[in-house]
Formats: sequence, structure tokens, C-alpha cells
Amino acid sequence: MLFIVFDDTGFGQLGCYGSPIGTPHLDALAAGGLLYSNMHTTALCSPSRSCIITGRNHHANGMAAITELATGYPGYNGQIPFENGFLSEMLLQHGYNTYMVGKWHLMPSEQESAAGPYDRWPLGRGFERFYGFLGGDTSQWYPDLVYDNHQVEPPATPEEGYHLTEDLVERAMSFIADAKQVAPDKPFFLNLCLGATHAPHHVPKEWADRCRGRFDDGWDAYREQTFARQKQLGVVPSDAQLSPRDPDVPAWESLSAEARRLAARLMEVYAGFLSHADHHLGRLLDFLKETGEFDNTLIMVVSDNGASAEGGVTGTTNEMQFFNNAPESLEESLARIDELGGPTTFNHYPWGWTWAGNTPFRRWKRETYRGGVSDPFLVHWPSGIKARGEIRDQFAHIIDMVPTVLDVLGIEAPAVIRGVTQSPLHGVSFAHTFDDAGAASRHRTQYYEMLGHRAIDHDGWRAVCPWPGPSFEEAERPFGTPITMADLDDLDAHHWELYHVDEDIAETKNLAQEHRSKLIEMIALWYVEAGKYDVMPIDGSVLQRIMTERPQITENRTGYTFRSGTQAVPAAVAPRLLNRPHSVTADVEIPPGGARGVLLCQGTNAGGWSLYVKDNHLHYAHNFVQRALHHVVSGESLPEGRHALRFEFEPTGAPDMPHGKGAPGRAQLYIDGRLVGQSDMPVTTPIAINPGGMTCGANPGSAVTPDYRAPFRFTGTLHSVTVDLSGDLIVDAESEMRMYMARQ
Repeated sequence: MLFIVFDDTGFGQLGCYGSPIGTPHLDALAAGGLLYSNMHTTALCSPSRSCIITGRNHHANGMAAITELATGYPGYNGQIPFENGFLSEMLLQHGYNTYMVGKWHLMPSEQESAAGPYDRWPLGRGFERFYGFLGGDTSQWYPDLVYDNHQVEPPATPEEGYHLTEDLVERAMSFIADAKQVAPDKPFFLNLCLGATHAPHHVPKEWADRCRGRFDDGWDAYREQTFARQKQLGVVPSDAQLSPRDPDVPAWESLSAEARRLAARLMEVYAGFLSHADHHLGRLLDFLKETGEFDNTLIMVVSDNGASAEGGVTGTTNEMQFFNNAPESLEESLARIDELGGPTTFNHYPWGWTWAGNTPFRRWKRETYRGGVSDPFLVHWPSGIKARGEIRDQFAHIIDMVPTVLDVLGIEAPAVIRGVTQSPLHGVSFAHTFDDAGAASRHRTQYYEMLGHRAIDHDGWRAVCPWPGPSFEEAERPFGTPITMADLDDLDAHHWELYHVDEDIAETKNLAQEHRSKLIEMIALWYVEAGKYDVMPIDGSVLQRIMTERPQITENRTGYTFRSGTQAVPAAVAPRLLNRPHSVTADVEIPPGGARGVLLCQGTNAGGWSLYVKDNHLHYAHNFVQRALHHVVSGESLPEGRHALRFEFEPTGAPDMPHGKGAPGRAQLYIDGRLVGQSDMPVTTPIAINPGGMTCGANPGSAVTPDYRAPFRFTGTLHSVTVDLSGDLIVDAESEMRMYMARQ
């Protein structure tokens, strides 16, 4: 059993779905199996992944949104209840080896640290082996890796040829081989969840260069050409209509020549990333053939949602600029065009390519129009399916994957797992469609809700209630605007849309006025389903939830102590330093001849901060999402012996987060309580530092600042580092007066 889960890969981005992007190994799976043209997801990653692995709806899994946005409501808490068993837990009871490789993102962020609890980590939910990353994304060059229940460093560097996709495939093959050499007849379940094609779009340059010039005609041409191929392939009906131009996407010809050059290169990098992933999946498929497992392995390939719009309207060299409302200018992006896809970037393409990647549908990830929820899905099983190279157009949803697997294996869903009575599965099997193209779908009704955006499918009809509107331009409100009761009343009264998707697959004709009674029926049905699955209360907020401090496993505190050689502390459980006064104090011993290295840091070259010693001076650097680098250094060298090296940040103004500006402030350096360096920082990171946790004694992965080369381990003795959030800062009037006079 093999699940292959892609990330942010749209309906129109695989070759077998009409895309010009080369995916020969996935195309071969379609040619040797079945391609489903009517599979649906939830519109976002964690929710979809919870459905794939449990067979239950995402709100019932506590996964209304990504785990970073969890709140206390039952459908929103990010904690998949143990009564919703995982497929891995079910198959363990039937003698399977179970492996999880790649992206997890299925537990509250505050549980990702070495303090646990570990019961919702992969090994706590029925997987015997795990290798991958716990959060939503990571660098493909410098990933935040976990092996079973502990952090590990990548086995090589980018300079040595390392890339996460290759590493994940290698690990998947080794897990299978480890067991097969001892128990060759023992079945396995591998859940392989690639980082591809989520941002950052990282890929070796030669792969991106293979696509050079392929997208120079732009996203409008891509849509038209892909749609024509989809009709030729039978992926969409011959009489289908392409969805209209999206108001948020500029016409390709309206862009300047330089903007088109940047956008085309960003898409070349994405296409290379997808083709590179396909290539390494081919190695896994070849391995299964060599071991004699290929024909008898049921393979299901799916994407967790539609193509992603997190690159903004222009695209970006660093996705963290999107999450911190700090987009760079076209000139700044162009200056780095040759770095795109490499270790120094965290790049993402523009909305135009997102829209095109979901051809023929409208909109994208995070929204419940079909562009967000209709995704590629392939099934390949030569020993169990007679049909070859056929298309299936029955309605299905990813909650149907687990029931289908159990159906074909002849396994009943367990009533109890580890002493916990199990809830009923919400999905239904589609195994009856494997060899019967004309079979009716058994999945008649499916609700959707994502960040306030709602929809429902029922018997070929589809109702959609977009939030904050059909597009950002039409809504005149930004993404993530919270929903009030007044908003909800107005939405229900005036803003539901109705489509007969059996005849209009791309939602081009809104029939809400012509079929008012049908629309009212669909709205009522949505509320029935919402009541069943813990959808209420609807929460459309994003920024507010990201900024809310997470509940912790310890009591509230203002002091944190870190020690060298320990695991990195994820952002969700690290002290939250942004936009507030804080201090960092390192208890060190400087040996004769001096020392060098990081004392404490957080983040990567995509953004973060670092307190470190270099050239026997104390330094602090703040990397503002690669837009600016603020640096302060002590005015005197460090004497040998034991000392307290301290950094303080004192805000001097309020953050201006809608405009991408964190609180300005004064950065001060102290040696044993004496002020030895000071600088004003006009802007700091406003919202989030990701990826990269808080690390003591070194900066693993990519360096926060170009002032040193990672991992830059501290060469003196580092007894501890203390972070203080109490707001009690050092007052050294004499030193401050000297510094003031020196500036005059």
C-alpha cells in the first residue's frame, strides 16, 4: 500500500492532466491505472491530510485549518481525536509494517518540541517508522528533520548535492528494504508526503533550466493550451467551458517585460521542482519493480489542495515576506533572479500561475471554489484493477480513500483501537468504480468550509459562499478578515452562488437567481452537515490566530533557559520575542585567545535573528525577511574568563503590521552589565519567523546572517542562555550618557 501525497499541486499541473510540465512517471501510473477527474479535498493541507489518513471529515478531526491556526473549539483545536483512528493504526492490527515519510503537520504546533507529548507524533498514531518534518513547510536544502522521535541534521549539504525529495525517497526505500530482507512476505503501508510542490520551490538549477522559455507566453496562454489538452485527454468534457478571468490576476500582456521575465522564471523553477519530484518517485517505483512488489502494491496519488496563492500577485523570492506583509519590489526580486530555487531563496510564484495551475477551475488553495478543492488523483494496482489508462468521473472526496482501502483488502473498520471506541467512517468506498466506468458515485453530499469560505456538493449541484468575496478585488477586504454574525447573516441572505456542476464543471454560470429554491435547499443542507461535523462557529480570521500565543504544557512564565547541544525549540513553544521588550543573556567562559560562534538564534536565511561572537566581539543581527539586515556590534572585545553577555530589545514604537513593519526598537549589547553597543532598528519582523527553531550554541541549516557560515558552533564554554520577557531592562545611566555624548 502506497499513498503519495503532493502539496499544493493543482488540477492542471500534472502532464496526465494536460499540463506542459514533464511528469512521465506519474503519467505512466495514469496510463497503467485510473485517473480520477472529480476528486475533492478540503482546500488546505493539514485538514486534507487528516481526511486522507482517517476517512473522517476535517472538522470532526479538529482540523478546521492548519494546526498553526488552532483554537479551543472542538472542530478547530488541531487535535485529531483518538476515536478517529488512522489507517496506519488499522493496518497494524492486520500485520502491516507502517511507514510515514515526509510532511506530517497533523498535531498542534506546541506539541512539536522535545518535551512532547509524543502521542500525536507519527509513532504515536500507528506508524512504526518516521522520517520527515513535523510542520507545514521547510527548506528543501536545509530541512528541519525528525527521525522517529528526535531531530536530526540532513545527511549532506546542498554543496554536496543534498535535496529533501531525494532524501525522502531514499529513506522510504530503506524502510521497506529493512523489513523485506527479514520478512519478505509482510505487507507494508507507506504514506509518502513530499515537500513538493509547496513553497519554497527549491530545485537544482539544471532542472529549472530544462524548462527555460517554456512559460514565456504567460499564464493566459497556459490556461488555454492546458484546457485544450484536457479536452483531448478526456480529463474534462468536450463541451466544458473554461472559467473566466480572475479579477485578481493581471493579464500577462499588461505586465512589463521585466515583470514577465521574473514571472516566467518563477514558473520554470516550479516546473523543475515538480519534474524533479516525479523523477525521484520514478526511482521508488523502479525499486518496487525490482523487489517484485510493484504489481501488487495499491498506489494512490493525490494533492492536498489546489495550487497555492501564497506568493502574492507578483511572486516572491522569499515566501515569509507574504506572511509578514512585507513584499519586495520588482527591482529587488529581479536582482536575485539567478538565485531562484537555490539555497539562498524561499521562493514562490505569482497568483497568475496559481490560477493557471488549477485549470479549468476558478480560484485556488484556501478557497472552496473548485480550484481550491478539485485535485489530481491517480490509482494504480495491476493485480487488483483490470482497467488500464481509463478516466473515472465519479464524484469522490479524500475521506473515501480509507474506506476504499479497507474495502479492497476485505478489512472491517475496527470498533476499538488501543482501548478507544472508534467513530464511524465518514467516507464511502469507490472501489466499485475501478472496473466499471459507468458506476454511480456513492458519495452524494459533501460540505466544505475553510477560513470562512463555504461550499457544498450534492447530486451534481454545487453551492458556494465565498469569503471575503469571489475575489479580493470584488470583496474590497483582505484575505483573513474575521467573520462577524452580521457578516454571516448577510452572506447567507445575499452571497451564496449556485452551479450545476454536472453540466458546468468550472462554475461559470451562477444559477442562484434562476433556481432559488434549489439554492435554499443547498444552504439548509450545508447547515445540516455543519451541525454533524463540528463546523461551527465559523472563523475566517488568520492574522489574529497566528498572532495569538499558543497554550503551553507548562505554566505561563517570563523566563526561559536554554543549553548548548540541545534540540532546536519550535517557534510555537519558543519565547515569543516579536514586538515586545526582551533580553537574552549568555553565561559564557571565553578561553585565552578568544572565542567565536552562536550563543542563541532563531530562524534561517529567510528571516530571523542571532546573538553571536565573532572576532572576539559580541554581535546581534536581525534578518528582516531578507528585506533588511540590522546589525549591532560591541565597541570593545570580550575579555577572557566567565562573563554575562547580554542583548536587550526595547520597542520605541508600535508595530504597523498591515504594512509589514514590526515594532521599531533599540538594540543594546552588554558585557557584565556595561553597555558596549547600541543601534536603533527602524523595523523588525512583525508576525512570524519560519522555518527554523530557536537553537542554543549553533545555527544549524542556513545562516540567519551572512556574517558567518553555519553552523558556527560556539567555541568557548556556554553554560546557559536565558531569555527574559518580563520587560525589566538594564538601566546604566553612565554608559548611556557616554553613548549619547559620543553621538553628538
